[in-house]
Amino acid sequence: MKQKRFKKTTARVGFHIAAIVSGVGFAGSGQAVAEGVEIDCSYNGVPLFGKVEVVESFPDFKVKAVTSFPDLRVQKVDSFPDACGKWQIVESFPDFTIQYVESFPDFTIEYVDSFPGMP
Repeated sequence: MKQKRFKKTTARVGFHIAAIVSGVGFAGSGQAVAEGVEIDCSYNGVPLFGKVEVVESFPDFKVKAVTSFPDLRVQKVDSFPDACGKWQIVESFPDFTIQYVESFPDFTIEYVDSFPGMP
């Protein structure tokens, strides 16, 4: 009789481990979603350097400017925004657009004078 109980417990534990490894939550949480800036300096496949336009509505990304623990360190440049975190602010023909928000940003940024990129 103890063997049956042991087999049921083992099967139950195996199911829970398989569910955790596959990323399926027990409360129906669905798939895990990556948050923040990716290690290759992109967000949703868009590289986070280049020409950037600040807009008031319908941005590509909503960002929050912070002074500590940013997802990305940004340096404003006048030319050659060709490396991670180097942004040239433009008014037309941007690579992507941003909107400054105080809550629910896609990612956070910190403006720096040197060493832009991933913290």
